[in-house]
Amino acid sequence: MSTTTIDRPKSETKPFLSDVKTLRERARKHLDTGAVTSTYQGDVGKTIEILQAVLATEIVCVLRYTMHSIAASGISSDSVRAEFAEHAKEEQAHMLAVAERINQLGGAPNFNPEGLATRSASQYVEGDNLIDMIKENLIAERIAVDHYRELIRYFGDDDPTTRVMLEGILSVEEEHADDMHDLLVAHEGTPMLPRT
Repeated sequence: MSTTTIDRPKSETKPFLSDVKTLRERARKHLDTGAVTSTYQGDVGKTIEILQAVLATEIVCVLRYTMHSIAASGISSDSVRAEFAEHAKEEQAHMLAVAERINQLGGAPNFNPEGLATRSASQYVEGDNLIDMIKENLIAERIAVDHYRELIRYFGDDDPTTRVMLEGILSVEEEHADDMHDLLVAHEGTPMLPRT
């Protein structure tokens, strides 16, 4: 039985792996940077700045969904209120994950309410009625979906930890958008939006 060796172009070769001695030596340097080691390929300051905006977006979403879960009224609003409350809880989990990542990178998560609305990609809109609330949440989720997709592409392989965190959040935001769309269809009595 013979073994065939396949020559790969340089672009397809595996990345270089450091030997144990090198890993140990690098780990002992710059202990003050915590989880950010010399192999981090992103711009730490820019990453923290971006994540502060993501944090603000998630805080605004928590506040909006929480307010809607309390203020929604009308016939068949109980199930919608429960959905809003569940989304608020999930947005809070996102908020905490993003805040923890900022902390890991050596930043201080910005929970200051001053300027929160200007730091957030989404808006805090109360809505006049149940349909308006659903629409505003759908709009906010669509903003989040587009924003997170862009950020995932931006971080790529430079910061896989941040990218993977955002991929997990994106998955939930897409689910939220789908939920809001379904609620809008059900409560407006309009047909499903055309699917392509």
